[in-house]
Amino acid sequence: MSTLDISITRRTVLAAGSLTALTAGLAGCGTETGSGSDAGWSIPEIFDTTAPSDEDEPQAEQPEPSLAEQTLASMTREQKVAQLFCVTPEQLTGVAVATAAGDMTAEALERIPVGGLVYFGQNITGNQQLRDMLAHTHEMSCAAGAGVPAFLAVDEEGGPLVARVANSGHFDVPTFPNMGEIGATGDSSQAAEVGDAIGTYLSDIGFNLDFAPDADVLTNPENPVIGPRSFGSDSTLVAQMVAAEVEAMHATGVIPCVKHFPGHGDTAGDSHTGAVYTERTREEIESCEFEPFRAAIEAGVPMVMVGHIETPNFATDGLPASLSPVMIGDALRGELGFEGVIISDSFAMGAITENYTPDEAAVQFFQAGGDMLLMTSDLQAAYDGVLEAIEDGALTDERIDESVLRILTAKENAGILK
Repeated sequence: MSTLDISITRRTVLAAGSLTALTAGLAGCGTETGSGSDAGWSIPEIFDTTAPSDEDEPQAEQPEPSLAEQTLASMTREQKVAQLFCVTPEQLTGVAVATAAGDMTAEALERIPVGGLVYFGQNITGNQQLRDMLAHTHEMSCAAGAGVPAFLAVDEEGGPLVARVANSGHFDVPTFPNMGEIGATGDSSQAAEVGDAIGTYLSDIGFNLDFAPDADVLTNPENPVIGPRSFGSDSTLVAQMVAAEVEAMHATGVIPCVKHFPGHGDTAGDSHTGAVYTERTREEIESCEFEPFRAAIEAGVPMVMVGHIETPNFATDGLPASLSPVMIGDALRGELGFEGVIISDSFAMGAITENYTPDEAAVQFFQAGGDMLLMTSDLQAAYDGVLEAIEDGALTDERIDESVLRILTAKENAGILK
């Protein structure tokens, strides 16, 4: 993945105390936008234009701003902060169970034009019903805020445990055994087949983001959460499988998101209900748990999900990885060199809700370097909390711009932002 420039490209020309700036145009769904042009300037007569000067050298042409950069330049602070959240349709609208996208969805997106929505089995009651809901939500997200289409996401790992679409009974799509069985074959082409098949049918239905594959190494066979969802207990094998699935799914146009950094395969607890730990050493984590994530990054994965896993023998800050500057900034960004979107695991899980309010958790996640917060337990409170943190100086506009640009760039690269 190419290096992400986290600042908006600007070309300036300075002469006789005057500054001319490039202003980017508004970008929306399906709208191509051009860039501005530099205004001309004249040299005052007091300058000796015949004398050699470095200023006479032609200036290198700056690259045109990307569509993501142009879009960012057009957005208000409120619109930017909204992009940082991916929620369920229920969390967006307040309804008990969402099976359609109508006026309530449109009104909610006008209030907070979130960056993404994620769907579960309860949202799927029929083949055409799901297609219509996704299509209408896409149209509504294009009409709201800055006109940025939302991620439409699902947990579709494959296998009998986590496959919302394939296990719904409403779609005639390929089904697969648990990924543990795929890994046991030792044949990474089978993992690629999973990625291709799942990406193909998700794209056809209207999804553009899949929270898969699982990149956890099952070092604890008693793990109650991951188990056969993992490709196995050998880190090299898991790395090969994960990379193959990432490449295949990405080629279908659906964004793969590997999870759960720094690795959920050793934990004995369940982060859905409370805090979880791994006692593995830094050396063990770097040589084992990190290997599949390294492979996924090398394969071009655009998004990594960070779990609520405490690593007391690695990060001594006492925080779950999802709130830890050590794990997000030093390890995932620094050591592994990941430049794409860092999304959290669900912030509606007990590991977060038992210890933090929605606004506290959101602010701390973005302070730690995260980009997109998944499933806050209270969208309004978290959204308002981030805006207040910017006003108070606990977060800066520059920090927010970094994350929003990563999100917009992922959408542009996937053909979502046009």
